[in-house]
Amino acid sequence: MSEQPPYLRIADELRQRIAEHVWEPGDRLPSRAQIGQECGVGENVVRRAQELLISQGVLEGRAGSGTYVAEPRERVRVVRSSAREQPSGSPFRQDMKALRLQSDWESRTDAKVPAPAEIATRLGIAEGEPCVRTTYEFLADGKPVQLSTSWEPYAVTGGTLIVLPEGGPHAGAGVVNRMAEIGVTISHAVEQPEPRHATAEEASLLGIQKAALVTHIRRTYYSDDGRPVETADIVVPAAHCEIVYGIPINR
Repeated sequence: MSEQPPYLRIADELRQRIAEHVWEPGDRLPSRAQIGQECGVGENVVRRAQELLISQGVLEGRAGSGTYVAEPRERVRVVRSSAREQPSGSPFRQDMKALRLQSDWESRTDAKVPAPAEIATRLGIAEGEPCVRTTYEFLADGKPVQLSTSWEPYAVTGGTLIVLPEGGPHAGAGVVNRMAEIGVTISHAVEQPEPRHATAEEASLLGIQKAALVTHIRRTYYSDDGRPVETADIVVPAAHCEIVYGIPINR
């Protein structure tokens, strides 16, 4: 069996000290040089260990100040399921209601945005075809927990009452419910989750450290005739949210 990398051993040591209340939430950690000397490793090893714990929400780095023990924050449970869309409105609102959290979101919609190559491929349209793009920042009890950028082909919704996802009589109803209003039946969705590091912009919006771990979900909704009618890039901070998939069983 291969030996554990030194930075993982130091991360475990730092985590143990926090668990044993050697350092409390809000405490500033000793310098990397001091920790390295105590643990018999170099400063770069300590830096990698701290970066790992920052990405996990255990520590937080403050520019020009140092590294601190993060205040504990309960992880939000985000359920992904084919049964998420409810007649009464947004699936996110339903999720937060189940957790007894106050839900809200901020959004911005831009109409007739040319589809980038990757989005065009996911929607089965030509690159540059106009789409309605909506960016979201989802909040639970006022704290950001999820980002999303949604794309819908303008050819599907243009000239209808649902062309603006967050405007008109069906604002905020969710993709499945909105599409049903124009006679488009959503049969299924495909999601592709993968871990990666947050970009600087994502970290700023989510209130997490730059390069912290996030789960990036590429989701696409399909109509009953197999046509993609919406695709989205969803970003969830790993330290603050746990993603759970509910899989219905048809008997």
